[in-house]
Amino acid sequence: MKVAIIGGGGRVGSDAAFVLQLGGIVREIALVDMNADMAAGEALDLRHGAALTANQKFTSSNEYDIVNGSDCVVITAGLRRKPDESRLELINRNVGLFKGILDSLKGVKLNSGATVVVVSNPVDILTHLAGQSGIVPPSQVLGLGTVLDTCRFRSLLADHFNVNALDVKALILGEHGDSMVPIFSSATIGGVPLTSVPKYQEEVQGVFEFTRKSGAEVIRLKGGAGRAVGVSIAEVVHAIALNSEAVLPVSTLQSGKLGISDISLSLPTKVGRKGVVDILEPSVNEVEREGLLASAQSLKDVLAQIS
Repeated sequence: MKVAIIGGGGRVGSDAAFVLQLGGIVREIALVDMNADMAAGEALDLRHGAALTANQKFTSSNEYDIVNGSDCVVITAGLRRKPDESRLELINRNVGLFKGILDSLKGVKLNSGATVVVVSNPVDILTHLAGQSGIVPPSQVLGLGTVLDTCRFRSLLADHFNVNALDVKALILGEHGDSMVPIFSSATIGGVPLTSVPKYQEEVQGVFEFTRKSGAEVIRLKGGAGRAVGVSIAEVVHAIALNSEAVLPVSTLQSGKLGISDISLSLPTKVGRKGVVDILEPSVNEVEREGLLASAQSLKDVLAQIS
């Protein structure tokens, strides 16, 4: 499987490439970046580690010709979010850049059944635009969505309760942004409902609030997120490559689940070789349902401003 990463010379793109190298599942990684030297340097650095990782090919360019023959295109290019800036506020700065990328992708030849994975923010809006672009069918366009938020939430809950992070099962759905919704009603630790924890509501709400602000905090502390984003991207790409039908909270075009349609946001989604296999309708309480409907409306309001 060949994966092309647009913005592969940047922090997020290069971290994703590194995690994909360690995974050893994809066979070719092509890095595309406006900064040709940066992309070449990242590709060379990855190539240097091949003898201790996997049989993989690494290429780079500031031109889109190396995207030809790709099975998956990951778009990470974008302007960086400021510490006090919401992801949706990025829209006025990033939509023009993103549309230029989509126009460039229309000139390449992707393999049959190829998928597009959008990481750039505001990811739900840009995922929707990519789905409308005609490059691939909408079902083959996935946004990273709340995969990262869910990973952060589970990890921070594990820290808070001093348990193995792999034993924490909790979802954040909706927008990858301010209106994201934690699904407390189905969250568990080792199969034990989180609702059974004494004073759980006040404890987990604090963890969620920190989760929601974590992206901005990482930006404040080190200039930008990368490691956890790279891990989250690889989780989605590996589900595609292996056709595993893993259920992930990726952002996709919605068509009726929970009464949400005509917008892209995150619900539990089976991910396979050609993108969306199925969207599952989660069991949520009334507060969570109302939160998800509000999240959808918030995104629609923004989308209407740029359509």
